[in-house]
Amino acid sequence: MTAKKSRMDMSAESIIRIPPHHYIHVLDQNTNIARVETGPNTYIRQDNERVLFSPVRMLMVPPRHYCVIVNPVARDDEGRVQFDQAGQAKLRHADLEIRLTQEPFPLYPGEELQQNIAPLQVVLPDSALRLRSLLDFEEADGEKRIAGDEWLFEGPGTYIPRKEVEVMETVKATVIQHNQAIRLRARKEGLDRNGNQRVTGEEWLVRKVGAYLPGVHEEVIDIVNAFVLTEKKALHVRALRSFRDAGGRLRRTGEEWLITLADCEAHIPEVSEEVVGVVQVTTLTGRQYCVVLDPLGPDGKPQLGQKRVVKGEKSFFLQPGENLEQGIQDVYILSEDEGLETEREAEEGEEGERGVLRRPGDRWMLRGPLEYVPPVGVEVLLQRQAIPLDENEGIYIRDIKSGKVRAMIGHTYMLTQDEELWEKDLPPNVESLLAAAQDPLADRSERRGHERQGPEEPRDRTRVVSYRVPHNAAVQVYDYREKKARVVFGPELVMLGPDEQFTVLSLSGDKPKRSNVIKAICLLLGPDFCTDVITIETADHARLQLQLSYNWHFEVSQDAKGAEASKIFSVPDFIGDACKALASRIRGAVASVQFDDFHKNSNRIICSAVFGFDESVKLRSSLCFPQNGLMITSVDIQSVEPVDQRTRDALQKSVQLAIEITTNSQEASARHEAERLEQEARGRLERQRISDQAQAEKARKELLELEALSAAVESTGAAKAEAQSKAEAARIQGEAAVEEAKLRAEAQKIEAEAELLRLAKAREQELQFQQETIRLEVEKQEKLVTIESKRFKAMMDSIGAETVRDIARSGPELQVKLLQSLGLQSTLITDGSSPVNLFTAASGLLGTLQAPGVGKQ
Repeated sequence: MTAKKSRMDMSAESIIRIPPHHYIHVLDQNTNIARVETGPNTYIRQDNERVLFSPVRMLMVPPRHYCVIVNPVARDDEGRVQFDQAGQAKLRHADLEIRLTQEPFPLYPGEELQQNIAPLQVVLPDSALRLRSLLDFEEADGEKRIAGDEWLFEGPGTYIPRKEVEVMETVKATVIQHNQAIRLRARKEGLDRNGNQRVTGEEWLVRKVGAYLPGVHEEVIDIVNAFVLTEKKALHVRALRSFRDAGGRLRRTGEEWLITLADCEAHIPEVSEEVVGVVQVTTLTGRQYCVVLDPLGPDGKPQLGQKRVVKGEKSFFLQPGENLEQGIQDVYILSEDEGLETEREAEEGEEGERGVLRRPGDRWMLRGPLEYVPPVGVEVLLQRQAIPLDENEGIYIRDIKSGKVRAMIGHTYMLTQDEELWEKDLPPNVESLLAAAQDPLADRSERRGHERQGPEEPRDRTRVVSYRVPHNAAVQVYDYREKKARVVFGPELVMLGPDEQFTVLSLSGDKPKRSNVIKAICLLLGPDFCTDVITIETADHARLQLQLSYNWHFEVSQDAKGAEASKIFSVPDFIGDACKALASRIRGAVASVQFDDFHKNSNRIICSAVFGFDESVKLRSSLCFPQNGLMITSVDIQSVEPVDQRTRDALQKSVQLAIEITTNSQEASARHEAERLEQEARGRLERQRISDQAQAEKARKELLELEALSAAVESTGAAKAEAQSKAEAARIQGEAAVEEAKLRAEAQKIEAEAELLRLAKAREQELQFQQETIRLEVEKQEKLVTIESKRFKAMMDSIGAETVRDIARSGPELQVKLLQSLGLQSTLITDGSSPVNLFTAASGLLGTLQAPGVGKQ
């Protein structure tokens, strides 16, 4: 708006003053041609002319700057502006002109400033501008450039732009340090900086330390760091294409090799090389060895399928294609009680220093002491160690050729190449019994379930199965190969052979007896007891439940052999069979007697039913089961309980009545005893009171006597003093007053001392009387408390804790039930003038306690 107004003002003004270094454009409206008027000047506008804009400052290009003009005016060889016939400046349309530092200049009509004034670009050292030609032209030095050509303008220097040249980018030099190289690639066929011919896409390395400025047709791909090689590291490389390495050796595509410290200290991979990895040195000590698979032959090629044993001490690198079988292994060092079982797995060969010929598949044993490294073709199957065995330990051994199994017991043994340890399987119940680790005698009541405390350790099945038979017990072992059984009496250690098994006993248990409750290996010979609960019925149909305990033992000799010893195992569940037989006898005997007779003579009836009578009608002392020699020696009746509920209630009522009668009698006896003790204490207290009164009268008598004596002494002293005063008055009249005064003073002193003595005696007698009275009162209270505590204790013992609790709860429960029956939660009516005792309010409301001031409910 301001520019438009300025133009309108300029077109209206006739005189236009143009300052120095300013210019205006004037349009001739007749010819329609615009011209330039520069200052300093005072321009007088004609009527046919119009000023296009107010004076504008000329363009000033400072040193080391430039600007770009579009549609520049045409100039002659001397630099003067050319005009056409009409007087208008000629323009080079669609052309550019770069103007550098010069005098201030105006823009002619048609010229435009495409790029503002900008500084010239300075190219620093170790950098360059990558230029490209837009048009064909010839430089000042005569070099011709064709459109599309590219070249570098290297620094240091100041680049002066041309309209025919375009700046592509700024290229900086790459610094190459020690043990480094840059990888270049040719973008176009030509010569590199070193004058070597390069084809498009070719790659090469530049290792020269310093700054390297890539050529115009060179491209930096990467900076390659050298791999530093040491005595413990080598470089594994692979050829990507055929070439000759730094040593002049021809490397073919895919070939792999190692570069170690002996070749060079640092290696920069060539463009035709690929680094596979870094190989660490393999170091063997004097007690180590390794087996190399597919080793390199003398010609440097891998020998596929071959092996090579390398013994220490040695350090080496694994060549490409080589691998270690099982890594680095320790040399087998065998002591006297160790051995190695080896096998020939390759072709025939000699083994050892003795040169024994071994064929493939042969096995042999090497015994220590020795150091052994297996050669190629020999495999170490396993390392054996002698098994130390005590005289009570053993192992099962099987010959792998014949299959025969035997037990080795009592001495150290090492397996041969044809032997192996054999695992003996036991039934699951035997495994659990052996793993229970319980004493058959001490823990016989805890054998049910056979649970173990804590985690179970698995049994070594190759060890000979052993079992310690306790004293006064027996174990039966059956040999399935010989089909014979043997009985071992304790204390003894049983060791099973390969074909022997324990005979497991399955006995009845619990109360009443249930079958298959107790599992055991050893059979206790007794004496022992078993308890059973049976139900009987008398002749008058009273059902009773008896808990009986039978003492039993086996009548067998420790020296018994063969069938006599095996007889004790002839009955699998001797406990269940014996309890069933005895229960049957007892039920038959009790069924023929009345309840009262059984209640009075239960022991005689049960013992006669169990043991029976001999020929002389005497009760037998024992009962024998001839099948297995089991002897029942006694029967203990532990409890008798009626099964019928009515019978049980009647018995319970009778027992409660007897207890109540006993409690009442004890309560009456305690009450009588308390009253007697109270009367005796009251008599003793009365006697003590009379005695205390007599002593008080005696003390009062002594007090009166002392008072009389004191009065006599007082009167005697007064008379004596008077007589002496009269006698001396005649002789010394002058001293009478003095002596009288002295005597009066002495009399007053004596009187005061007598009074003090009398008061002290009186206070002492009074204090003794009070102390004696207090002591007697304390003794009385202590005795009363003792009597009351004994009475209360006897009363509580006679009543009992249950009765006291019922008495204490009866009052509140009655109050609660009464309130619940009335349907009231709580109601209290009072006149408000008397306080209410909340602790006894409820009792007062119910009528048990009449409190004053409580109204009707």
